[in-house]
Amino acid sequence: MSQNQFPTPFATPSALGVRPDARLASAFLTQAFVWMFAGLLVTAGVAWAVQSNERLLEFAANNFFILFIAQLGLVLGISAGINRINATLALALFFVYAATLGITIGLIVMAYTQTSVVTAFLSASAMFGAAALYGATTKRSLAGLGGILFMGLIGILVASLLNIFLGNSMLSWVIAVVGVVIFTALTAYDVQRIQAGDLAARTGSMEKAAVIGALHLYLDFINLFLFMLRLVGNRN
Repeated sequence: MSQNQFPTPFATPSALGVRPDARLASAFLTQAFVWMFAGLLVTAGVAWAVQSNERLLEFAANNFFILFIAQLGLVLGISAGINRINATLALALFFVYAATLGITIGLIVMAYTQTSVVTAFLSASAMFGAAALYGATTKRSLAGLGGILFMGLIGILVASLLNIFLGNSMLSWVIAVVGVVIFTALTAYDVQRIQAGDLAARTGSMEKAAVIGALHLYLDFINLFLFMLRLVGNRN
């Protein structure tokens, strides 16, 4: 990957009310979506392999918590280190993350009927697509949603941890509904940030911005799918 450098201002283009050229904005989105879809294909491929292999299923079940910690570490590492590592390494780490998540996704979807998984996937795809289209076309600035959505994420994380001990089905349903709302809104928010060039300005590189943008969109879709699965899924 080449390193097309962008000057890094103290404020993002969105904060300054500046919009990039339409072709440049399109390039920002296109690169991010290409890597996002590539990551989803890796995850889907690994998930299929896990479901087809008894040893991989056993590995996923026995190491679920370790995989979760490793995945969290990868996300935090890419996000925190994006300005210090090159774009090629960041992309490689993104695909490693997508592959490891495929292991846990493969285990999770095994608990649900095939019809439920397809329904959740199609519903999540429709909501993600609609939110992405809104984020790319609206003239309204969504920058103010960032803090609210972050607090919402913290809230559902805390509630989810508490519900591990409570085991309350109603609370689980509420968490799933709130999760769908938050990640749908985050999709529109992230698309607008990518298109506005905010990530390119912060990373100083279009290639790095494409990777971190792909990671954000990937996380939005995966979490939207998992929360939808909890809402509409019927267990085996």
